[in-house]
Amino acid sequence: MIAEQREAEVSGAAFDAELDVRQLACPLPILRAKKALAAMGAGQVLKIVATDKGSPKDFTDFCSKTGNELLSSTEGSGEYVFLIRRR
Repeated sequence: MIAEQREAEVSGAAFDAELDVRQLACPLPILRAKKALAAMGAGQVLKIVATDKGSPKDFTDFCSKTGNELLSSTEGSGEYVFLIRRR
C-alpha cells in the first residue's frame, strides 16, 4: 500500500510517499488517502495510483473540502495518478 517514504521522480514531479489503491472502489481510495496524509508532515506530497473511474471527481472534491492541494491528476491505461500536497 504505502511505499517507503522517499523522494522520487515521476513525470518530473517529486513525491514523499506513494499509495496504491488500484482495484479498490469508493470510498476506500479516499479513506486510505486520508489516513496516509494524516501520517505525513505539512507540505509533503502523496502520490496515489487508483483505477476507480470515480477517482478524479472524488479526489478533486476531497482536496477542496480538506484544504489539501491537488497538484496533478492524470489518466493513462485505465489508471489515475494523483499528486496531493498535505496542508
